[in-house]
Amino acid sequence: MQPLYLNPVFKERIWGGSALYDQFGYSIPSKKTGECWAISGHSNGQSIVKAGKYKGRTLGDLWENNRELFGNYPSPVFPLLTKILDANADLSIQVHPDDEYAKKYVNGELGKTECWYIVDCKENAEIILGHFAKSKMELADRVEKGQWDKLLNRIIVKPGDFFYVPSGTIHALCEGILVLETQQSSDITYRVYDYNRKDRNGKKRELHIEKALEVIHVPCIKNQIEPKVEKQGKNTITTFIQAREFTVYKWEIYEEAKMVQDQPFQLVSLINGTGILTANGETYTIQKGDHFILPAQIGMITINGDFEAIVSHPRT
Repeated sequence: MQPLYLNPVFKERIWGGSALYDQFGYSIPSKKTGECWAISGHSNGQSIVKAGKYKGRTLGDLWENNRELFGNYPSPVFPLLTKILDANADLSIQVHPDDEYAKKYVNGELGKTECWYIVDCKENAEIILGHFAKSKMELADRVEKGQWDKLLNRIIVKPGDFFYVPSGTIHALCEGILVLETQQSSDITYRVYDYNRKDRNGKKRELHIEKALEVIHVPCIKNQIEPKVEKQGKNTITTFIQAREFTVYKWEIYEEAKMVQDQPFQLVSLINGTGILTANGETYTIQKGDHFILPAQIGMITINGDFEAIVSHPRT
């Protein structure tokens, strides 16, 4: 069994830039490219296997027809989505619904809990994460009056920071941040405020205030992260979070390590460096910008090199 190497899908966004080319060397559609859908089985942007036995097939197709690759994981859709986002300008202030709301009002979609690993950012870059309202009435009043400074919680970030963003959390990436996002496989976003920006047709972008107010948690969910760091010789494995939707790790690899792939499957994204991965007698070169899935039957793998990777798997 081989790793499933995937070609990413790119999305132009009003807030996008060129960092996906500058930092990763990707061939992007324009200097307004905001999103790399790196590992995706979502119908709005399917990853395609780039080599090997399953070359040319979409991740969604493999999920439907070769579920054994994923340990027969019980989900109607591929459950996770890995993105890299280039916030060259502020993203809209937004919120995502949970599974229950999505199932009721958005046919066929999961809710959207996500998390962010800050790959790079400008000095004193900020995110918006959470709010200060004590009641739904106070929340609605501050949104209606545009009292964002009194409502929104701002956090200064630096490279290497990690944040958990449960569904129902008002949030936004601000200008000058490159982030790897692990999320549920969902494309539902309710915009609360968008700086009165206009789309390419000169129309103000749609807001979804009524739906947003329905799904924003009040009071705000406190989501302290307590990473667990394990040293293995020169290598470090950091477990950022073990949530209901996913577990997310960071691998920092500087010498040979043997690992048993004991999950239904794992998503791996290299954010720095180069290395070698050996599985079932086959050796693969891996480098910054590569994204692949370690399928269920791959068993023991050996990795070596000088690289950093963000790794995730669904709830087990």
